[in-house]
Amino acid sequence: MGKMKFIDLSHPFFGDMPLWPYFQKPEIAPMHSMAKGGVLTQTLKITMHTGTHCDAPRHVMERMFDGRRALYSHELELDAYTGDAVCLDVRTPRWRLITAKDLDEALERAGVKPEELKGMVLCLRTGMHLKWDDSKEYYHYATGCGVEAGEWFVKHQVKCVAMDQQALDHPLHTSIGNNGTRMKLEGYSGKSVCDEFIEQFGIEAYAEFDKDVYIKIHGKEKYDAKFGKLEAIGCYGTWEPCHKLMLGNGIVGVENLGGDLEKVVNKRFRFLAFPIRWYMGDGSMIRAVAEIDEDDINPVPDRTYTYGAM
Repeated sequence: MGKMKFIDLSHPFFGDMPLWPYFQKPEIAPMHSMAKGGVLTQTLKITMHTGTHCDAPRHVMERMFDGRRALYSHELELDAYTGDAVCLDVRTPRWRLITAKDLDEALERAGVKPEELKGMVLCLRTGMHLKWDDSKEYYHYATGCGVEAGEWFVKHQVKCVAMDQQALDHPLHTSIGNNGTRMKLEGYSGKSVCDEFIEQFGIEAYAEFDKDVYIKIHGKEKYDAKFGKLEAIGCYGTWEPCHKLMLGNGIVGVENLGGDLEKVVNKRFRFLAFPIRWYMGDGSMIRAVAEIDEDDINPVPDRTYTYGAM
């Protein structure tokens, strides 16, 4: 057994960093300078869901599945985002939903038995962290989770799920598509990403992301069978269902894992991430770190971020 090492799993923070499509650019301003005051002091104005960050239940819902008001950051345990972890190599094709089969196969690759997952932190490596940039490719066309993956996490009673992509949900389950503020953002073709997805995968595949389309194709009874748990607690079924199935059942989440994630793929380690002690917070930017035996680290080069963080 070798020496324990810390591996950074966070993207860097800087003024022109990649941002969620409707977020404002971070404002970084000097309050004091070395030349004038002999000290450097800077101020920040920023959305807490920028870069590598964690979500609290209150971020996406009013009530949890047990009837409680959704918890704020300060109501979570100190180690809510920290614990024994494994990084799963999830090989979902571009822009598709991560399925239970994908997760089962990733477990096998990591040599982890399903019964071991209870209380663990899962890090999902889909490869999207290597595309982190101010780009449609990263935000619009990512793989992502939905109802099936959310129910898989609940079934296996994991503690936290940390993902290397733009959100805990597939982009079309978010406001990028026809949910939430319904931005229906433009894709590379000039058409909306909703129309592009239908052209590429068909209307039945797209229906997973659109309540009205799902009901039109499959009927209200099938919609209720799939999304009814969410609707029963006042949540719109196709709007960030994985977020809500996780957080509503006490499983917290981390988005935009990055850094040297490649060094811990298919490895077990201790995952460390702490939000600021924010009363009534909805989440927080974090420094995500893996603590791992140096003999167990994958032999890959350190990640170097150049301009644009690519």
